[in-house]
Amino acid sequence: MNLIIILLIKALDIYLWLIIANVIVSWLLVFDVLNIRNKWVYKGCDLLNRATNPLAQRLRRFIPPLGGIDLTPMVMMLGIYLIEGFLYSLMQ
Repeated sequence: MNLIIILLIKALDIYLWLIIANVIVSWLLVFDVLNIRNKWVYKGCDLLNRATNPLAQRLRRFIPPLGGIDLTPMVMMLGIYLIEGFLYSLMQ
């Protein structure tokens, strides 16, 4: 049972880092540091968006952007931390 919980925690950690990478890449695109016309940048951005957008789109129905700032990545990260805390308590 502990092995399954550890694997779930590791998968959540990977998803957390994907969310962080998606936020950083979106900032780099806005400030024109990365160019989306580059094939490799486009593929990397598309991969990150495909991994994180399904959950983010569901949350965006309930959480509107405040002043142009999207709060869904923060809510997703908070949810991951709460789920990980619950899983750690199950291990004990």
